[in-house]
Amino acid sequence: MTRFFLRHPLATALLSALLLASPAQAARWSEPEIRGLVTHPAIGEISGLAAATHFPGHYWAINDSGSPAQLHLVDGEGGFRGSVETPGVPNRDWEDLASFRFEGGDYLLIADVGDNGGLRRELQLYVLEQPRELGKPALLAWTIRFTWPDGARDCEAAAVDPVAGDVLLVSKKRVPAELFRVPLRPGREPVVAERLGTLPGIEQPDARTLADNPVFGRYRSQVTAADLSPNGRVLAVLNYQSVHFLVRPRGGDWSELLGQNGKMPHLQLPWLPQAEALAFDPASTEMVIGSEQLPSPFLRYRLIDEPNH
Repeated sequence: MTRFFLRHPLATALLSALLLASPAQAARWSEPEIRGLVTHPAIGEISGLAAATHFPGHYWAINDSGSPAQLHLVDGEGGFRGSVETPGVPNRDWEDLASFRFEGGDYLLIADVGDNGGLRRELQLYVLEQPRELGKPALLAWTIRFTWPDGARDCEAAAVDPVAGDVLLVSKKRVPAELFRVPLRPGREPVVAERLGTLPGIEQPDARTLADNPVFGRYRSQVTAADLSPNGRVLAVLNYQSVHFLVRPRGGDWSELLGQNGKMPHLQLPWLPQAEALAFDPASTEMVIGSEQLPSPFLRYRLIDEPNH
């Protein structure tokens, strides 16, 4: 717990809620740690987080639609450190952010894929060079244009698999959640996302949850973010109440893990106002989670036992 957290007037209430959290359900990860409290208005609606390659221990953050088209640098406690403009990359509905290394370069992918109304015919994934300093705009490297194979759908989760040369996308509102991929390198025309299958066993709200809160209750299980660990083994998928994991065997394929019975390993989150951002650190040993409301805790999980298969 940090002094930064304790100084905020809402810290006592937030801390009480966090201390009532359930124990971690996935034995390979630590209990959630409160790294700080996000309070700066520049990052008031965080919809994506990604490791900042050239700023060790920091993360890039993006805001949801309606916010300026900027990248925001935050430290390991969720403290705001500055912003970078993204010329040529409009924020129609930015929903996730991914950090990756590809063909000798360090990049960020902004997933402009939000579609609450199911109206967008074409979506955009913007690949930018990782900023090296705060005083200069981020440079757009390339744009991936794509469509869904069977009509519009909402999506808030994207991750990059640079070894396979894919962008992984997880649908939001459909049950069960679907996993897609599109090529990381674009063609001249929009590509059609390839459906790989459905994610197994993400718990859906029960009758009591829906009765207690008919509006928010039905959203609690919907996927809001994803990230692939830099070692390429673990796909983490976030919703408002938990983090689920797909662990890929060495040399295996994601499709081998999809559509199965049973549940994915998962961590039950402590209370967060609106968990919508998740990122691994560059060493694949930590995972941070942010919220789309202010003030909100900036959480960290530490890897305490690496997968052995």
